[in-house]
Amino acid sequence: MSGSKVALVTGANKGIGYEIARGLGGTGATVLVGARDAERGAAAAEKLVAEGVTAVPLPLDVTDPLSVTAAAARVEREYGRLDILVNNAGILVERGQRPSRTPLEMLERTYATNVYGVVAVTNAMLPLLREAPAGRIVNLSSGLGSLGLTSDPGGPYPGTWLLAYNSSKSALNSITVTYANELRDTPIKVNAADPGYCATDLNGHAGPRTPVQGAIAAVRLATLPADGPTAGFFDDEGTVPW
Repeated sequence: MSGSKVALVTGANKGIGYEIARGLGGTGATVLVGARDAERGAAAAEKLVAEGVTAVPLPLDVTDPLSVTAAAARVEREYGRLDILVNNAGILVERGQRPSRTPLEMLERTYATNVYGVVAVTNAMLPLLREAPAGRIVNLSSGLGSLGLTSDPGGPYPGTWLLAYNSSKSALNSITVTYANELRDTPIKVNAADPGYCATDLNGHAGPRTPVQGAIAAVRLATLPADGPTAGFFDDEGTVPW
């Protein structure tokens, strides 16, 4: 068993996921670079190692049950526990069409990664998180998943009609609270992080924030002390309304 904390970040080969991995590596954690594409994951891990991070590539397609099972078995075999799980992998396939014109297939594709993939990975890794002294689960959400923000005509997201993506992140927020409630009598804390509108492949690099900035909240939540919160939704400035 590794002496340092063991952290798994899904979708860590680029963007915010990569910066979360780098940030956790900076705390001394051994970072498992989860990536659907094994070659890209290996390249990202190699780059992190060159920056002084203890990084190990972990092939992981969150939509493939066999891949998820294999990843959990490898973590158990090689480390015996998991201290930190960051469910970062996510997709955005919409291009702003009206909700009433959103194909059902688009919701199915989005939910497969953003919702079902999170549940699959969390369930597979939970026995390993229970083996850690103080497990931490962080789910990468979005302000677009906030019903409070998106329902406000004067808020920051007027006219953002991403039915599949927004609702998937709202579902993820509910999933976060549900797991946190189940695990309240354990040392495991479960929270959702809002990275803000960051320039990544997800949005064609349109966001004003950098992936480095987007990683701040997730890294903080992944390294919470024993008296830290659970069942919360946070960005790097504080609490985000549900």
